[in-house]
Amino acid sequence: MEENRLWNARWIWHQSYPWTSDPGAHEMVWFRREFDVSDPHLAQLVVDVSADSRYRLFLNGDSVSVGPCKGDRSTHYYETVDLSERLIAGTNVLAAQVLHFAPSGPHLLGVSGPLSIHRAVSGAMFLEGVLIEGNGHSQTLHSDEKWLCKKMPGFKIVPSPIIFFLGGFEDTDGSGLDHGWELPGYDGEGWANAVIVCETGDKFGQLTPWPLAPRPIPPMREEPASFRGITKADDRAAIPSYEAMLRGGDTRSVRVEAGQSIWLELDAGELVTGYVTLKLRGGRESRIKLLYAESYEEPASNLHHRVKGIRDDAENGILLGEADHYTVAGVGIGESVERYEPFDFRTFRYLRLEAAAKDEPLEIVLLSYRDTGYPLNAQAAFSCSDPDYAALWELSLKTLRRCMHETYEDCPYYEQLQYTMDTRLQMMFTYAVSADDRLARRALFDYHSSALPSGMLQSRYPSEYRQVIPSFSLYWIHMLYEHYWHFGDRELIRRYVPTMTGVLDWFRRMLTPEGLVAPTPRAYWPYFDWCIDWENGTPPAHAKGPLTLLSQMFAAALQTASQIYEAVGWSDAAREAKADANAVNEALLRLCWRPERGLFADGPEVEEFSQHAQVWGVVCGTVQGEDAVRLLERTIEPQAEHMAQLSVPASYELFRMLSRHGLYGKASNVIDRWKAYLHLHLTTLPEVTDDNHPRSDCHAWSALPLSEFTGEILGVRPGAPGYSEIIVAPQPLQLSWAKGSAATRHGSVEVEWTLDEEAVFRMSGNGPVGIPLLVMLPNGKQVEFRHGGKFEASAKLRA
Repeated sequence: MEENRLWNARWIWHQSYPWTSDPGAHEMVWFRREFDVSDPHLAQLVVDVSADSRYRLFLNGDSVSVGPCKGDRSTHYYETVDLSERLIAGTNVLAAQVLHFAPSGPHLLGVSGPLSIHRAVSGAMFLEGVLIEGNGHSQTLHSDEKWLCKKMPGFKIVPSPIIFFLGGFEDTDGSGLDHGWELPGYDGEGWANAVIVCETGDKFGQLTPWPLAPRPIPPMREEPASFRGITKADDRAAIPSYEAMLRGGDTRSVRVEAGQSIWLELDAGELVTGYVTLKLRGGRESRIKLLYAESYEEPASNLHHRVKGIRDDAENGILLGEADHYTVAGVGIGESVERYEPFDFRTFRYLRLEAAAKDEPLEIVLLSYRDTGYPLNAQAAFSCSDPDYAALWELSLKTLRRCMHETYEDCPYYEQLQYTMDTRLQMMFTYAVSADDRLARRALFDYHSSALPSGMLQSRYPSEYRQVIPSFSLYWIHMLYEHYWHFGDRELIRRYVPTMTGVLDWFRRMLTPEGLVAPTPRAYWPYFDWCIDWENGTPPAHAKGPLTLLSQMFAAALQTASQIYEAVGWSDAAREAKADANAVNEALLRLCWRPERGLFADGPEVEEFSQHAQVWGVVCGTVQGEDAVRLLERTIEPQAEHMAQLSVPASYELFRMLSRHGLYGKASNVIDRWKAYLHLHLTTLPEVTDDNHPRSDCHAWSALPLSEFTGEILGVRPGAPGYSEIIVAPQPLQLSWAKGSAATRHGSVEVEWTLDEEAVFRMSGNGPVGIPLLVMLPNGKQVEFRHGGKFEASAKLRA
């Protein structure tokens, strides 16, 4: 991601050193630079732009770029934007709205801005561009003292008691805004020349706070959208007029008389991420509140104890959430309107608008939003004989989309943080539905960049506050190999081998004399899974010594690392990793296996049991062959309820082991857990199913149908690194037919199969031409199609 480039622009801001260190001093600053264009048809203008902490760039009032892409102290991204087709004859203006979040230190969670966005002590704006005209003349537009700037008065961010990871929501006084400042010819008061706060480097190699690197992913999409309708309002009879306002048009505005107030609750139709836009006229000093909610909640719900049932029960439910507030300037008069848009996107399924007019009437002309997210091009599809499975496919795909922005995210409503366990699953889902690895590649780089001097990786990154969950660093090793398996990029994993070795060495140093991984250091979080029996996601056995699960995960990571070492030609390291894995497995079998129960205990000193320890005992190879089959059967049998149960996302490894050991036909009962979501009228999949923790309604680690339906029911998966061979091995489960497609780096694989009443299984499909394809039928029969393309096969599954 590094870039060694000679820049001509400077970093500018509205003030010079000393800068404020007030943790509440979030600053919104405007920048503008006018320039003339004689013939826009012959002119060219390409700009590189960045800022600290976030910016939106305008050309002649139109938004042209948003960023910078989230980075960290060592990598600050910039965007490259070609503006040539947007130039106009005469005066043009480049304008940037820059929001600098207060410094993140000391540790003030919820006060000093979003955790996932890096910021220096000072804000800054950077733009480099040269206007080239058809007559050969050129004009430099680099950020320097020629740019004008103004700090926005009346803007503040109020800390959030609910969504503290995002750092708060806006409370803005519109009378302090310069409406129209981003348009050519604006001549407002209080503007001054910008101040250079930093050069872009020097000849002695001293790095600036903003080491620039090109954006590694495409821009986020922004698409106009509108609310589906009104669910509730202060006056039921007024709902038709309120809904007319949503459709836009001057004759459809909602009028709030002086001294009066209204409220209405709007339905987006599904949970979305979007930039909310409000257009107003008149109503000076009126007060607007925009409250964002994931769902309706039961009346007993409150901010400290959430009670969620049927998510769209508007008649009996209430909306809880965080809100932006806006004081109306009243500048919209006649045909003109006043526009308010919170700077960042918001997550909501429902929005509650409250408007209170003061001394003059207020007109609400329009309330809409622009849908935003990573431009995921889903190429996969799925349908089958069970309509619930088809519905779960759609929920899963929507959930993945809403948790993909500039990084993978755990949840868009509460945190917007990239956690390793979550991201590993989301990467696999993305491969299956789109074969797009751009966001995955940046995630691999992010965790590599998070490494501590000890070798341990941070569990969420980028993040201003460091957090370590030791088991999460092991997921990153599997992420490396899974990327190699899907894309065959040996050079990519070669780059990260030293970082992987550092992680393994940290765990090696943690081994006890008996050969197990010692308990997690107190400063770290021994999290493994949200399940009812484990407080804070930690098995109780952690308080009594080494955890079986952590040693199993280490042994599994060593085995994956051995394959990575082999792939890059480090044979000695591969043998060492495999030997270390065998030694840990021997200790696990000696100290944690209970032969009288035929189960792994959660630790050598306890008689507590979990599904997790059984599944990972198979993953890491402590038990193999028929012993593994019997252990998996004991793990999922009905009487296994005496064990701590796997959560929905933690079931991923269970599915893989059932498939590997010929037991995937028993997966139906596990998959059926997802069906409960349908009865709750969710439009995305939640964080967990358990009633003790009903927080986020959109959490993509729950979207396992994307991998299970493509990789198992349709059966499409790589047979060699980079899909140089494709396997199609469908699992019928209890279905009579299924069809769809899965994405690979060579193109989609289409599959359709039926299972009739005579137990005859027939399948057909089409794969990328030239890529060898192996069809594996449910009865074990194999058919090779060496040149890919169309395929057909059939078999009778039972007599």
